Amino acid sequence: MFSQLFQTINTYSERFVQFTADVIYDRQPMRPAVRVYAAFLKGLSLIFGLAVRGRFFLYEHRLLHDRLLGCKVVVVGNITVGGTGKTPVTEKMARVLSERGRKVAILSRGYKSRAEPLAKKFLRWLLQREAPPPRVVSDGKRLLLNSDEAGDEPYMLARNLLPLGVVVIVNRNRVESGLFALKKIGMDTILLDDGLQYLPLRGQINLLLVDKTNPFGNGCLLPRGILREPVSNLRRGTYVFLTKSDGTPAPELVETIRQNHPTVQIIECAHQPKVLCSPDGTKTLPLEYLNGRRVATFSGIATPERFEDFVRRYGAQILYNQRFLDHHRFSEEDLVDIFDEAAVSDAEFVVTTEKDAVRIDPARKWRLPLYYLRLEIEILNGQDVFDSAVARICEGVRQ
Repeated sequence: MFSQLFQTINTYSERFVQFTADVIYDRQPMRPAVRVYAAFLKGLSLIFGLAVRGRFFLYEHRLLHDRLLGCKVVVVGNITVGGTGKTPVTEKMARVLSERGRKVAILSRGYKSRAEPLAKKFLRWLLQREAPPPRVVSDGKRLLLNSDEAGDEPYMLARNLLPLGVVVIVNRNRVESGLFALKKIGMDTILLDDGLQYLPLRGQINLLLVDKTNPFGNGCLLPRGILREPVSNLRRGTYVFLTKSDGTPAPELVETIRQNHPTVQIIECAHQPKVLCSPDGTKTLPLEYLNGRRVATFSGIATPERFEDFVRRYGAQILYNQRFLDHHRFSEEDLVDIFDEAAVSDAEFVVTTEKDAVRIDPARKWRLPLYYLRLEIEILNGQDVFDSAVARICEGVRQ
């Protein structure tokens, strides 16, 4: 009885969250009830905006203090929520810096990672014990945590960058993570993943990402829109990366960026599919394999439309598609239903995203073959700017 009640509450909770996301992204028809809810969210946005501006004021006027580390700290982030492509950009930057001889550590908050139990935290506080050290996903030699413990993106970065010796650490306190990487592991370059709003740790270089397909949403701050900060805070970027580009000019977007940051250098890049991979890593297929195939797709990411467009672009016919909330933890029932529906729809195999694949047991055998779409960053415009940014990071690493 209680199990059924909990499941019902959970189902309605997910539906409400999805409905709210649809309102934020203006996917819902503006019926009277939707208008009222949107107006309520707009009121909350005004309060959120005051809080954001107040927080920046405190740090800018040194009423709250940030921390400098004894190494180069590069921040990768954005002023919006949702998928701007931070993880692929972080991976590319880590690869390039490692190949230049830098000892790179990636610091992440570990969103949706397994947190310390509340009872354990209370007991530690009660007994005045020290906080546990930051969780090391990869020490550059081996993987130490799985995706459930580390979070999707940190685990994916650790797995992909393991051959290069890149260290990945998750902890809410990234000042502690940085000191741990610097003193205990001997890193000399830190990439602060999704760190633009993490003000306690000061970065020397900010790589600010803007999604070219949906730069600022409807222009509202959270929770009515997708902005974490006002558009005027584009001035915080040392470099602006225009992500998810198709190479076509976007003069209005560039003008908006220039109005808020006249001297910033812009790098335009695309997230390009490279290969299909099996979750256990034993099989890879060229993208041409999709041509003329009947497939099913599913994803739990912020902007699933682009993933689905990639699959269609390479000639596949999507017969069944299922979308979940961002970072959704797939249950056994979820996955069995997906593969059953895919088989009934006459799909030949199932395709998901790399970020979703890390949440699925790679050893599990399903009714149909499963592959994920591997994406990598490709610089379309501003390769010289990118190279100069890398050179700037590599110069004078030790302060």
